[in-house]
Amino acid sequence: MGRQVLHLGRDFILSGVIAGCLLSFVVTPLSGYLSDRIGRKRMYLLSAIGMGIFGFIYFAMLNSLAPALMFIGIVLSWMMHGLMYGPQAALIAECFTPRLRYSGCSLGYHLAAVTGGGPAPLIATVLLAWTGSGYAIACYIAACALVSIIATILMPDYTNRDISEEHA
Repeated sequence: MGRQVLHLGRDFILSGVIAGCLLSFVVTPLSGYLSDRIGRKRMYLLSAIGMGIFGFIYFAMLNSLAPALMFIGIVLSWMMHGLMYGPQAALIAECFTPRLRYSGCSLGYHLAAVTGGGPAPLIATVLLAWTGSGYAIACYIAACALVSIIATILMPDYTNRDISEEHA
Protein backbone atom coordinates (compact mmCIF):
# COMPACT_ATOMS: atom_id res chain seq x y z
CA MET A 1 0.00 0.00 0.00
CA GLY A 2 2.82 2.45 0.87
CA ARG A 3 4.51 1.87 -2.48
CA GLN A 4 1.28 2.50 -4.33
CA VAL A 5 0.79 5.84 -2.54
CA LEU A 6 4.39 6.82 -3.35
CA HIS A 7 3.86 5.88 -6.99
CA LEU A 8 0.66 7.92 -7.16
CA GLY A 9 2.57 10.84 -5.61
CA ARG A 10 5.26 10.70 -8.29
CA ASP A 11 2.63 10.57 -11.03
CA PHE A 12 0.83 13.49 -9.42
CA ILE A 13 3.95 15.66 -9.33
CA LEU A 14 4.96 14.56 -12.83
CA SER A 15 1.50 15.43 -14.14
CA GLY A 16 1.76 18.88 -12.56
CA VAL A 17 5.19 19.47 -14.09
CA ILE A 18 4.01 18.32 -17.53
CA ALA A 19 0.92 20.56 -17.32
CA GLY A 20 3.15 23.44 -16.21
CA CYS A 21 5.53 22.87 -19.11
CA LEU A 22 2.61 22.89 -21.53
CA LEU A 23 1.38 26.16 -20.03
CA SER A 24 4.91 27.60 -20.20
CA PHE A 25 5.07 26.54 -23.86
CA VAL A 26 2.21 28.98 -24.49
CA VAL A 27 3.03 31.69 -21.93
CA THR A 28 6.70 32.19 -22.88
CA PRO A 29 6.12 33.32 -26.48
CA LEU A 30 3.01 35.26 -25.44
CA SER A 31 5.00 37.19 -22.84
CA GLY A 32 7.66 37.88 -25.47
CA TYR A 33 4.94 39.17 -27.78
CA LEU A 34 3.43 41.27 -25.00
CA SER A 35 6.88 42.69 -24.24
CA ASP A 36 7.04 43.88 -27.87
CA ARG A 37 3.84 45.83 -27.20
CA ILE A 38 4.39 47.28 -23.72
CA GLY A 39 8.19 47.23 -23.60
CA ARG A 40 10.57 44.52 -22.51
CA LYS A 41 11.72 46.39 -19.45
CA ARG A 42 8.16 46.95 -18.21
CA MET A 43 7.18 43.33 -18.91
CA TYR A 44 10.26 41.99 -17.15
CA LEU A 45 9.73 44.26 -14.13
CA LEU A 46 6.09 43.21 -13.78
CA SER A 47 7.07 39.56 -14.10
CA ALA A 48 9.89 39.87 -11.56
CA ILE A 49 7.51 41.52 -9.08
CA GLY A 50 5.02 38.71 -9.70
CA MET A 51 7.73 36.09 -9.20
CA GLY A 52 8.81 37.67 -5.90
CA ILE A 53 5.25 37.56 -4.61
CA PHE A 54 4.34 34.19 -6.09
CA GLY A 55 6.94 32.30 -4.03
CA PHE A 56 4.86 32.92 -0.90
CA ILE A 57 1.63 31.93 -2.66
CA TYR A 58 3.31 28.79 -4.02
CA PHE A 59 4.44 27.55 -0.61
CA ALA A 60 1.05 28.38 0.88
CA MET A 61 -0.53 26.21 -1.82
CA LEU A 62 1.92 23.37 -1.14
CA ASN A 63 1.47 23.67 2.64
CA SER A 64 -2.31 23.37 2.25
CA LEU A 65 -1.77 19.69 1.36
CA ALA A 66 -4.89 19.98 -0.83
CA PRO A 67 -4.00 18.05 -4.00
CA ALA A 68 -5.83 20.47 -6.30
CA LEU A 69 -4.05 23.51 -4.81
CA MET A 70 -0.70 21.76 -4.92
CA PHE A 71 -1.26 20.85 -8.58
CA ILE A 72 -2.27 24.43 -9.45
CA GLY A 73 0.76 25.79 -7.58
CA ILE A 74 3.12 23.59 -9.57
CA VAL A 75 1.47 24.56 -12.85
CA LEU A 76 1.46 28.28 -12.05
CA SER A 77 5.13 28.22 -11.07
CA TRP A 78 5.94 27.32 -14.68
CA MET A 79 3.74 30.18 -15.88
CA MET A 80 5.68 32.64 -13.72
CA HIS A 81 8.92 31.33 -15.18
CA GLY A 82 7.56 31.76 -18.71
CA LEU A 83 6.48 35.33 -18.02
CA MET A 84 10.07 36.28 -17.17
CA TYR A 85 11.78 34.08 -19.72
CA GLY A 86 9.80 35.37 -22.73
CA PRO A 87 11.21 38.90 -22.83
CA GLN A 88 14.56 38.06 -21.23
CA ALA A 89 16.64 37.33 -24.34
CA ALA A 90 15.58 40.49 -26.15
CA LEU A 91 15.96 42.58 -22.99
CA ILE A 92 19.53 41.40 -22.55
CA ALA A 93 20.36 41.72 -26.26
CA GLU A 94 19.23 45.34 -26.34
CA CYS A 95 21.91 46.24 -23.81
CA PHE A 96 24.72 45.62 -26.29
CA THR A 97 25.75 47.23 -29.55
CA PRO A 98 25.49 45.00 -32.63
CA ARG A 99 29.26 44.34 -32.62
CA LEU A 100 29.18 43.01 -29.05
CA ARG A 101 25.62 41.67 -28.86
CA TYR A 102 26.24 37.95 -29.38
CA SER A 103 29.24 37.60 -27.06
CA GLY A 104 27.86 40.07 -24.50
CA CYS A 105 24.53 38.24 -24.25
CA SER A 106 26.14 34.84 -24.16
CA LEU A 107 28.69 35.75 -21.52
CA GLY A 108 26.16 37.53 -19.31
CA TYR A 109 23.52 34.83 -19.66
CA HIS A 110 25.88 31.96 -18.89
CA LEU A 111 27.68 33.67 -16.02
CA ALA A 112 24.29 34.42 -14.47
CA ALA A 113 23.28 30.78 -14.87
CA VAL A 114 26.44 29.62 -13.11
CA THR A 115 26.44 32.17 -10.30
CA GLY A 116 22.69 32.54 -9.73
CA GLY A 117 21.02 29.42 -11.09
CA GLY A 118 23.62 26.82 -10.20
CA PRO A 119 23.67 27.21 -6.42
CA ALA A 120 19.92 27.98 -6.12
CA PRO A 121 18.82 24.37 -5.46
CA LEU A 122 21.58 23.95 -2.87
CA ILE A 123 20.64 27.22 -1.16
CA ALA A 124 16.96 26.21 -1.16
CA THR A 125 17.83 22.83 0.35
CA VAL A 126 19.94 24.43 3.09
CA LEU A 127 17.20 26.98 3.85
CA LEU A 128 14.58 24.25 4.13
CA ALA A 129 16.81 22.09 6.35
CA TRP A 130 17.78 25.07 8.51
CA THR A 131 14.30 26.54 8.99
CA GLY A 132 11.97 23.65 8.21
CA SER A 133 9.80 26.04 6.21
CA GLY A 134 9.29 26.64 2.52
CA TYR A 135 8.70 30.29 3.35
CA ALA A 136 12.46 30.69 3.84
CA ILE A 137 12.82 29.61 0.20
CA ALA A 138 10.08 32.10 -0.72
CA CYS A 139 12.15 34.82 0.96
CA TYR A 140 15.17 33.73 -1.09
CA ILE A 141 13.08 33.86 -4.27
CA ALA A 142 11.86 37.34 -3.29
CA ALA A 143 15.45 38.47 -2.66
CA CYS A 144 16.50 37.18 -6.08
CA ALA A 145 13.50 38.91 -7.64
CA LEU A 146 14.51 42.12 -5.89
CA VAL A 147 18.00 41.87 -7.41
CA SER A 148 16.37 41.38 -10.82
CA ILE A 149 14.08 44.36 -10.26
CA ILE A 150 16.94 46.65 -9.24
CA ALA A 151 19.13 45.51 -12.15
CA THR A 152 16.27 45.98 -14.61
CA ILE A 153 15.48 49.46 -13.30
CA LEU A 154 19.12 50.41 -13.87
CA MET A 155 19.02 49.18 -17.48
CA PRO A 156 18.24 51.61 -20.30
CA ASP A 157 14.82 51.25 -21.93
CA TYR A 158 15.01 50.62 -25.67
CA THR A 159 11.26 50.34 -26.28
CA ASN A 160 10.45 51.49 -29.84
CA ARG A 161 14.08 52.48 -30.52
CA ASP A 162 16.36 51.27 -33.29
CA ILE A 163 19.18 49.17 -31.83
CA SER A 164 20.70 48.10 -35.15
CA GLU A 165 23.24 50.92 -35.43
CA GLU A 166 26.64 51.06 -33.80
CA HIS A 167 27.05 54.17 -31.65
CA ALA A 168 30.47 55.76 -31.24
